[in-house]
Amino acid sequence: YDQVVHDIALQNLPVRFAIDRAGLVGADGATHAGSFDVAYLGCLPNMVVMAASNESELQDMTATMLGYDQGPIALRYPRGEGWGLQLDEPKIIPIGKGRIVRAGEKIAILSFGARLAEVIKAADQLAAEGIHITIADARFAKPLDHDLITDLATKHDALVTIEEGSVGGFGALVLQHMAQNGLLDHGLKMRTMTLPDTYIDHDTQDKQYAEAQLNAEHIAQTVRDLLRSQKKAAA
Repeated sequence: YDQVVHDIALQNLPVRFAIDRAGLVGADGATHAGSFDVAYLGCLPNMVVMAASNESELQDMTATMLGYDQGPIALRYPRGEGWGLQLDEPKIIPIGKGRIVRAGEKIAILSFGARLAEVIKAADQLAAEGIHITIADARFAKPLDHDLITDLATKHDALVTIEEGSVGGFGALVLQHMAQNGLLDHGLKMRTMTLPDTYIDHDTQDKQYAEAQLNAEHIAQTVRDLLRSQKKAAA
């Protein structure tokens, strides 16, 4: 870590970090889980930290990383299969810019990384219940997309962040930005979904994420609980 700080970030050198096994890694177990890199890289000046939600974004972010020469940049991606998307020519992603995946109302989910697939599954379950949420793909933990966060915070009653990383990572960076810019001053409800503050033993990835409460079932329940708390507050 001293080498990253002293020899790279402090000097703002254009070093590319390709970080595989982001999140939980199944049979590789707790020793190989990519739980902490967003927290320990996101606090460093000059560092860019991005995460791919699918294989198309991984391709685009690889091209973005290779073309970035203004300082250190990190790209994290998970173990496992992609979505089965058709891959076109890679595109350069503007640094620090996320995207809206699905427009909804009342509650928005801001996803960082490959949990986006589970967020979409949860949104489909909720849509069948008449609950239509907004989904955004942050793409970057640093720099954050300030315009996207402001848009989500001002147009919704609640915002949920989700990441396959530890406490103190992406959600903490979003909360810090929102607190500093008054986006929490008008009753916006906020929830952060992260890996739990513990080590998760080897198992299948599906079972690990179920234990971590970061699968579609728990994401959908978090939204339902938020809606229930809003109704109680209104009553």
